[in-house]
Amino acid sequence: MPLAHSHEARARAFGEPFVERRMTGRKHPIEDFLFTYYTQKPGQLYRWHPGLNVVLTGQEAQERATWKFYRAVETGQGTGYEFDVQAFAQARARAIEFARVILAGTSQRPGNFACFGLHEWAMAYKSEDNGIRHEYLPLRLGAKGTDAVVESEKIRCTHFDAFRFYTPQAIELNELQPTRETQRDLEQPGCLHANMDLYKWAYKLSPAVPSSLVMDCFELAWDIRTMDMQASPYDLADWGHEPIRIETPSGKAEYIRRQKAFASRADHLRLKLLEVANNLQLAPKD
Repeated sequence: MPLAHSHEARARAFGEPFVERRMTGRKHPIEDFLFTYYTQKPGQLYRWHPGLNVVLTGQEAQERATWKFYRAVETGQGTGYEFDVQAFAQARARAIEFARVILAGTSQRPGNFACFGLHEWAMAYKSEDNGIRHEYLPLRLGAKGTDAVVESEKIRCTHFDAFRFYTPQAIELNELQPTRETQRDLEQPGCLHANMDLYKWAYKLSPAVPSSLVMDCFELAWDIRTMDMQASPYDLADWGHEPIRIETPSGKAEYIRRQKAFASRADHLRLKLLEVANNLQLAPKD
């Protein structure tokens, strides 16, 4: 199937370098993230799924006889295979509903474009006491310079899965105190992590989500992660990345410009994922 092969090639361009690094014990602060922070592994990403209401026929389709959430259907060309929407909707009802709530709520809120990526700085605050998450990366401004930036800025992170990695001393500096329970109320479309998480919702709703959409979300997350680390306190010169100096007015302006561009890309993808989640929620459960 040409679409399956082109998808696999698209996904392997990202996955194979990661696998090679793992085999040789090397790390990359940007390119490893989507395979270590998120739970979908490269082999799962390589699999192509057409999404809802598509019947696949032919010899290559037969392997789906053993794939989870696929069912056999009879066609004029013999036995075909399609995504089993009813089985998936029944087995994953809670996950579908949570994804739908997050996606719908986020799309309806105004974006905050004044966070300047300070979540990464809060994770490195008081590093002389706590150490740093990326121990193989130097801090661009050093420990005391990093602390000074954190202490001089207003920190208002809305994303729980960023906030939970703050150092103990940084927690009280955040104007909000996000929790898993308040996630559905706080996530907003300017947040880099909320927009990276579109990839998470895409694979959690797979195989209902077409793999082309999963990869669009993956590539958005990849680009956002790059900017996230450029704006972080870490020095990425050895990896060929210039910093976005958010401690300066020009750096803040550059951050906002890129953040708004990512939010625009994310808005389009979020609505597509929400459509899938809504269709799944309407599927019969019995």
